[in-house]
Amino acid sequence: MKIAIVGAGLGGLVLARVLHVHGIAAAVYEAEASPEARAQGGMLDIHVENGQAALKAAGLYDEFVKLIHPGGQQGRALDKDGRVLMDDPDDGTGGRPEVPRGELRRILLESLPTDTVQWGRKLKFVEALGDARHRLVFAEGPSAEAELVVGADGAWSRVRPMVSDAKPVYTGTTYVETYLKDADVRHATTAEALGGGSMFAMSPGKGIGAHREPGAVLHSYVMLKKPEDWGAEFVDRASTVKGVAAEFEGWADSLRALITECDGAPVLRRIYALPVDHRWPRVAGVTLLGDAAHLMAPSGEGANLAMFDGAELGKMLAACDGDIESALSRFEKEMFARSAAAAADAEVMQELMLGDGSPQSLLDFFAGHGEQEHV
Repeated sequence: MKIAIVGAGLGGLVLARVLHVHGIAAAVYEAEASPEARAQGGMLDIHVENGQAALKAAGLYDEFVKLIHPGGQQGRALDKDGRVLMDDPDDGTGGRPEVPRGELRRILLESLPTDTVQWGRKLKFVEALGDARHRLVFAEGPSAEAELVVGADGAWSRVRPMVSDAKPVYTGTTYVETYLKDADVRHATTAEALGGGSMFAMSPGKGIGAHREPGAVLHSYVMLKKPEDWGAEFVDRASTVKGVAAEFEGWADSLRALITECDGAPVLRRIYALPVDHRWPRVAGVTLLGDAAHLMAPSGEGANLAMFDGAELGKMLAACDGDIESALSRFEKEMFARSAAAAADAEVMQELMLGDGSPQSLLDFFAGHGEQEHV
């Protein structure tokens, strides 16, 4: 079984690792030039039922536990004046501990044979050769052939067109990513307002979500309901900071500082999603996982689902006794059901945070789901 995994994100790496645990080799093709090519994002809350289950299947649970950020499960909600509306202290018993995404990726990479991931291999397209075989053509380097191609290559997947015509659609929301470094010293008031874990300050159409990372770093996502072309006029740090901060005129200085005092330039991230019920007919020798299969608005589930996809597919392939198509059919049937439910929940979460009833709608959700169920 010659397996090609496109994308060295968490989902693709968990798949490669679970296959390796079962004695099955796979090649992972990644467009980035190296593991250090870019920052890997902030903190992830890893859930017992999917993300942690995937890491156990990969034999990496003990390594994962070493990465947990103490106190990271604390959560609070503020109003725009900085008043605390909800405070959930972290007692260490919650099922969603926080770990740095980059460190999680590191332990996955280190668990694989050194030649598993081929870096600098940007996929151009996949072509069918018949009999479930495919050729992968890259921007640089030789092409590759495989009996199974797994698209783990994210929102703008180059593998997806082999099975589906669906394309991501703008959700109407843009996030703006910012950082404050050495916050306990340089931005003590903001650090105190945020607390030890995550913080939400929401209102209709706009809000700020932030969390504390190791090393006194405050990592924020400013959320705005805006047209897709909003921010096109932001050409540098000064114009971006000014334009985003203007949306929060009248908010507490401790919250606005996450924008106005940020280190580096804020980064606009327009939020796209695939249809909630995205699925495709069985195509021999090809499947998708993670965002390539079920891109959805941020809800705390994306990375967890991708890892769970990878683990489940790996286990099914290991147990299939050569019947790859039966394994893929079962995998996709189960993935379609769980991803559709999660995508519907993600749409609800966006409405709770940014809809007309915010922030009360979000507070009611937290109250109804228990103190450890916040995203």
